[in-house]
Amino acid sequence: MKCSLRHERKLRERGYSRVAGIDEAGRGPLAGPVVAAAVVLPAKFRHRILTDSKQLTALQREVLYAELTQHPEIRWAVAVVEVEEIDRINILQASWEAMRRAINAIVELPDHALIDGLRVRPFPVEHTALVGGDGLSFSIAAASVIAKVTRDRLMVAWDAVHPGYDFSEHKGYSTPRHLAKLRAHGPCPIHRRSFQPVALALNGRA
Repeated sequence: MKCSLRHERKLRERGYSRVAGIDEAGRGPLAGPVVAAAVVLPAKFRHRILTDSKQLTALQREVLYAELTQHPEIRWAVAVVEVEEIDRINILQASWEAMRRAINAIVELPDHALIDGLRVRPFPVEHTALVGGDGLSFSIAAASVIAKVTRDRLMVAWDAVHPGYDFSEHKGYSTPRHLAKLRAHGPCPIHRRSFQPVALALNGRA
């Protein structure tokens, strides 16, 4: 089923005037923050290629990020939860917290949200969970692109601070290259100590 505004339209027909799409990036990596974005699109928004950010190339994501964030009628916000908080409250709770912060950061609070995946509890507004929503809803897809590009840029910046791990290439995911670097050098300050491969590498060097 193609990405569209049909879910947003149904909610507007029920009286919800400001519908946000919400998604996160960075739940699975071993290093770096989790980032969430919230996006409210205009009612007549259309796009030829916008879909789940994972289905797009890095160049397509960058182009879309510029289009979305510079569009005068699009309202959006991002929120970042850093590694220390991820380790303290766990990655699921950190992802939910990033989503809550993102929607609260939009200037005029939306009255409903479409969230990729499962319901978030608690959440500041009424919301509908859509499994695979980043490939169904333009609003969620826009949020997925903004969150992904934001996080990727942060990981590129961290690569300059911790150059031994190739963060600019794998963005902190558990690729064979990243795992090899982790074993060779041990965890750096942005590795998630609560994730098993990081804990094992840390213990192995104790």
